[in-house]
Amino acid sequence: MTTADDLALFAERRAPTMPAARRRVRRPWWQVLVTVVLWTVVAVGALAYATSLAVPLWYQVHGQRLLIVTSGSMAPRFVAGDVVVLRAITDASELKVDQVVTFRPVGSETLVTHRIVELHQLPALQEDTRTGRMVPVLDGSGNAILQPYIVTQGDANVSPDPNATPVSRVRGVVIGWHDHWGTVLAWAGSSRGRAVMLVPPLAALGLLELIAVRADRRHRPPVGTKPEGRSFDAILLD
Repeated sequence: MTTADDLALFAERRAPTMPAARRRVRRPWWQVLVTVVLWTVVAVGALAYATSLAVPLWYQVHGQRLLIVTSGSMAPRFVAGDVVVLRAITDASELKVDQVVTFRPVGSETLVTHRIVELHQLPALQEDTRTGRMVPVLDGSGNAILQPYIVTQGDANVSPDPNATPVSRVRGVVIGWHDHWGTVLAWAGSSRGRAVMLVPPLAALGLLELIAVRADRRHRPPVGTKPEGRSFDAILLD
């Protein structure tokens, strides 16, 4: 016959107990500190890299471009190391005297950012394949075809640029600028900058994984031990 003591023993043995491997283990303070530092490195590196990609993309989405200034020809308006914001133009009528524009001079692929000082309708030019000289483009009647040109000058220069530039070679109008952004963006886009932003976070993630594996092995029960849990005993009823 079942007694009160048998019922009490049965209830005690059926009560769930937390497995040893799942018991909360207090980590040493230094391990907590190292974990916080490593996650901080991961967060800072990831945020810096994401920002270096997001800033130019944000301007592109809004139909604008960022251009790093590499000379002081427009000082003191902006200098080398600054960034100008460009808006593309679709028609020559959008250009006005005193606007600052970015263009490629005739015969060069280098971008130049100067101020418009004059607007003209001049004969379109093309290179003569025999002489290599620039000659006017003629229509079917033998008349020179006119097209809009700009005459530009850097604010820090004492005279205009030597050659007029066709409007077709204008890449955009400067609508703003940011001091010192160019230095940061140029560094972020370099191989050294990418390494500084990405290598430490990746190394930190690797160390965090090693710490987690080591902690898991330390608190894992020895092989062959039975995990604590519910036990079931038969009660012999008299």
